Amino acid sequence: MDLYFIEYELRNERNYPKITKELESYGAVRVLNSYWCFKRSNTSTKDLRDHFQKFIDSDDAIMVTKVTGWASSGTLSNPKKI
Repeated sequence: MDLYFIEYELRNERNYPKITKELESYGAVRVLNSYWCFKRSNTSTKDLRDHFQKFIDSDDAIMVTKVTGWASSGTLSNPKKI
């Protein structure tokens, strides 16, 4: 399984429950307020971006990164927990 980070910026309406619920269904953990991580197999960053883009508005931003290494401090959760 690969580790992915996803970050979003909800701009005008800020409907957090839609994307939060979907991330939780993926087993994602919140690392920072709008920065989550999760593990997934047989997918790509583009496929994940396209999927999660359905849960934000057209004026919002989203970024998905496949992670090969990371370091953190003072985060809300630790990616090693997933």
